[in-house]
Amino acid sequence: MEFGRVKPEELADVDFTLPPDPELTITTLKEAKGDQPLQVHVGCAKWGRKEWVGQIYPPKTKEANFLDEYVKHFDCIELNATFYNIYGPETILKWKEKAAPNPGFKFCPKFSQSITHIRRLKNADEITTKYYEGIMAFGENLGPLFLQVGDNFTPKSLPDLKAYLEHIPKDVPVFLELRHKEWFANAENRDAIFNLLHELKIGAVITDASGRRDVVHMTLPTPHAFIRFVGNGLHPTDYTRVDEWVARIKQWQQMGLQSVWFLMHQHEEEFSPRLVDYVVKQINQELGLSLKRPHFLDDDKEGLFA
Repeated sequence: MEFGRVKPEELADVDFTLPPDPELTITTLKEAKGDQPLQVHVGCAKWGRKEWVGQIYPPKTKEANFLDEYVKHFDCIELNATFYNIYGPETILKWKEKAAPNPGFKFCPKFSQSITHIRRLKNADEITTKYYEGIMAFGENLGPLFLQVGDNFTPKSLPDLKAYLEHIPKDVPVFLELRHKEWFANAENRDAIFNLLHELKIGAVITDASGRRDVVHMTLPTPHAFIRFVGNGLHPTDYTRVDEWVARIKQWQQMGLQSVWFLMHQHEEEFSPRLVDYVVKQINQELGLSLKRPHFLDDDKEGLFA
């Protein structure tokens, strides 16, 4: 992911401190009901990474088998493939079958760019229906959906966004990601969109990217968090940032948070599994969970010579 990328020498000047909780987040979590344990899911954005062959995928693994290997290490995926194409149930069922060895695995499909970037949410009913017809084939393996509007989608388009969100199905959770700076720079714009999401029970994606601290808005319109974390090649700040996120998630859990989806990105994706491993380790330690950690082939080699 290139969004929010800064030069390595600029990282020391970035204030990575997570902002305090906005009032809406506090209100949302207070309103949350239920005594179910916090659901935590941690994964990556893609399974098709050749850089992971020999790291977590066995040597000589073919691309056709990458998903078979991915589900052995992670319990969810931010499915960006559905952004570029609308897939029918036949293809979705093939992906679902590959996840069968990990019954709790969840796919989090991104809305098609034909809906969000080309039609810009207008006159998109037919395309939206096709999108839903495909992804509903995931069945019990379907996680929340991820709707990202374009970088040039400004608050002027709020009426179109509102009209679209009001008419999408409500039986599958949806999270919205906004990128244009005007959504966050102006308090009136910010309040308008997040209050709308709260009213419609639609979540808000929090994207933690080095060069765009404004999108680290920390607003939870629903008692569910969807965090897109963009690392910097295992730079020391990647780890301190994760530590702060785990502390905030623990705090939110105590306030009423019901689920968290932590999706890892790196500018060079070869580093994603290692940082996911650290995320899971810290979550297990701080929240008293036992999430499965990725398994690295180098660990096996080290064991042979121990």
